[in-house]
Amino acid sequence: MKQEKQIIILIGFIVILSGFASLSGIFSTGGPGSFEYESIRGETVQIYGEGLYRHMSADVAPQGIAQDYITFFLGIPLLLLSLFYTRKRSLKGRFILAGTLGYFLVTYLFYLVMAMYSELFLIYTALLGTTFFAFILTLFSFEVNRLPTVFNESTPVKTAGSFLILNAIMIALLWLGIVVPPIIDGTIIPTETEHYTTLIVQGLDLGLLLPLAVVSGILFIQKKPMGFLATPIYLVFLSILMLALVAKIIAMGLLGQNIIPVVFIIPAIALTSITFAALVLRSIETHVSDNKKTENIS
Repeated sequence: MKQEKQIIILIGFIVILSGFASLSGIFSTGGPGSFEYESIRGETVQIYGEGLYRHMSADVAPQGIAQDYITFFLGIPLLLLSLFYTRKRSLKGRFILAGTLGYFLVTYLFYLVMAMYSELFLIYTALLGTTFFAFILTLFSFEVNRLPTVFNESTPVKTAGSFLILNAIMIALLWLGIVVPPIIDGTIIPTETEHYTTLIVQGLDLGLLLPLAVVSGILFIQKKPMGFLATPIYLVFLSILMLALVAKIIAMGLLGQNIIPVVFIIPAIALTSITFAALVLRSIETHVSDNKKTENIS
């Protein structure tokens, strides 16, 4: 793999920093406890008031803690395991590595721009930088033009690509259902904004992540080389992200919040994404021929 040494060093930093950040979120204590806060818009927001996320709302902070569990107990082990198989020249391992790095990149991008300022600001900054460069270097290690030849005829091109497109449309409609009505009725600001500056998740999803899913799905259906690069990576990323959302829903349910119907929808999307990721990766041929060597990519 190209730039293997640099990627290993970056992943070492990611494991250490994300381990520290996630454990800090899980086990940090202290603070005044839950209290009400009047936002700049004059709305009353219930603040969590404890631990690392003490200045975040009572709705959002538990979700951050739930995602920390997924990052520590699933993300980090998967990152290390996929790196191990990538060094064994496994193409499947490299796709999983890229998808997992994508999860870390998006996670700490959100933590940096959405989480209220805390003592981990520089840690989140470092994680954004290291995950970005590790992700980009891993993408550059693929021989994109050769990728269509390494997937066999059982690859679920149409169904997996259609799933990415359909899922993106569904999520986009959900977010537009939050954003558009206040614009129409003149109130402008959705209640979900709470005391934050803007709707970070919805904005980045609508502007970046969902269009990327649609483009990946279309290119995959068309059997373009970039589709064979983007779709397996996106499916791995989406699978981990959906599991994090399942953990968030469980956390909200334990706090007595209404989690119907998302408690059924999100696990179904997670299961579908995991299934397609497994099917696509399984369809990779065991060996491909290189000009200078035969490389095991199973």
